[in-house]
Amino acid sequence: MLILGIETSCDETAAAVVRDGREILSNVVVSQIDIFAEYGGVIPEVAARSHLEAMMPVVEKALRDAEVGWDEIDAIAVTHAPGLLGSLLVGTLTARTLAILHDKPLYAVHHLKSHVYANWIISPERAAVGSQSPSMPSFPLLALVVSGGHTQILYMREHNQFEIVGTTHDDAVGECFDKVAKILGLPYPGGPSIARAAAHGDASRYTLPHPKVAGLDFSFSGLKTAVLRAVQKELGVPISYPSHKLAELLTPNQVADFAASFQRTAVDILCEKIAAAMEQYPDVQSVVVAGGVSANSALREALPEAYFPTPALSGDNGAMVAAAAYYEILSGREPTDPYSLNIYPRVSVESEG
Repeated sequence: MLILGIETSCDETAAAVVRDGREILSNVVVSQIDIFAEYGGVIPEVAARSHLEAMMPVVEKALRDAEVGWDEIDAIAVTHAPGLLGSLLVGTLTARTLAILHDKPLYAVHHLKSHVYANWIISPERAAVGSQSPSMPSFPLLALVVSGGHTQILYMREHNQFEIVGTTHDDAVGECFDKVAKILGLPYPGGPSIARAAAHGDASRYTLPHPKVAGLDFSFSGLKTAVLRAVQKELGVPISYPSHKLAELLTPNQVADFAASFQRTAVDILCEKIAAAMEQYPDVQSVVVAGGVSANSALREALPEAYFPTPALSGDNGAMVAAAAYYEILSGREPTDPYSLNIYPRVSVESEG
């Protein structure tokens, strides 16, 4: 089965053709990072306008790269929740129109579900040499979803069944990376820039707190504030000193040490919660990590037994949308009416299980 996946939930315009939920025939991503690096974050209206310009060229290139025509496409999948309203509209309107024009079944997919299913896509990094059947996650499993907008632990008894067992009370871990990067004067997005700086730093230089949150839930707002106060203390300035001016006073070594100390603390918090979740759910056979922060090398090293998508599939992409739709089809999900498909900027993944 060939599925065309379309993703426009935030600032990547993406389309891909995937066979049977695992084999990527094409995967085209046009990122807006260069646009928003100057502003230190995404501007929703600008993101939507950029999607409008890139959407059809990206879809057409995905078909060309896969060397397939519309007659060979079996279904279209698109992200319809959650995300930026304008960005979601561009992707869903495109998918709805294409489904009607080419008489293809349409599947609306939840963004977090797509990130989880990136772990079922076969990639050279995960395929064992000489093996025709690379290892895949086994159920029941725990999924640690870590991205700019979400930090959750999901329990999956089988395909297409999602139970949220842990979530953040405030900032997501990816959002925390972005905010700490801004304090340190590192470029947006914060995840990659902190990882690069941390590679040259001493992770034990600064001691940062682990928020005390009951159960399997998270809180990262306090960690962000702790970094801010630690930087102010290191520089000997009052807490009233403007945070956006702190980076001017930091040396490269201090930036590297703060980045490394923060990254280690954030990773430790995530690992502690996953360890607690595994104790609470002893039947778990696998742990998968999903979302943009899953590309972080320190997190990968800290969870050597977990499944991670290839770094190219950690961020937003169309292949993961197509993969998620494939398993929805196997689970008996009916296609969505292209004339009535709606978007949901904020909705739980549990509502689509």
